[in-house]
Amino acid sequence: MKLTAKDVMVKEFDTIQADAPIETAVRLILKGKLRATGYKTVSILVTDHFGHLVGVLSMVDILYHLRPPILHYMGDSVSFENQELESYIRRFKGLTVEQVMSSPVRYVGADDDLMMIIDRMVKEKCRRLPVVDNSAVIGVVYLPEVYGHLCKDWLKIV
Repeated sequence: MKLTAKDVMVKEFDTIQADAPIETAVRLILKGKLRATGYKTVSILVTDHFGHLVGVLSMVDILYHLRPPILHYMGDSVSFENQELESYIRRFKGLTVEQVMSSPVRYVGADDDLMMIIDRMVKEKCRRLPVVDNSAVIGVVYLPEVYGHLCKDWLKIV
C-alpha cells in the first residue's frame, strides 16, 4: 500500500493572514496546540484573503526578527542592556506577520508519496510541509507524525 501525505497529515492547524499584527501570531504560537504525538505546534501557516498559502511563521522566525539587527553584522561579541532589549521588543511589536514570515513556502500535494516527502524533509531539514490541494491548504505533514506513523507500523506498536 502506497502511503501519501494525506495519510499522515494533521488536519487541524492554525492560520493567520499576512497583514495581521505580529503580536497576534506570537500569542497563537505561545498557545500552540498539542498534537496527538505530544508535540506542540510552533508555527502558523500564513494565508492571503483567499485562503492561499503565502508563508509560514515559526518560533524561529519570530526569535530571529526579535533580536537586534546589529547581530546580523557583529555576531555574538555584543552585549545588551535591558533597556536596549526593550526598545527592540517595542520595534518588533509594530511589525506585521508578512514582515517576519518565511516565504516562499515549500509544500506538497495530498497524493505525494510519503517516501518522497521524507526524502525532501531530511535533505532540506524541514520540520513541516503544508499540504496544498487546488491552492488551498488542507493539512500539514510534521516530521514527528511521519516518524511516529512509520515506527508504529514498523514496530507494530499500538
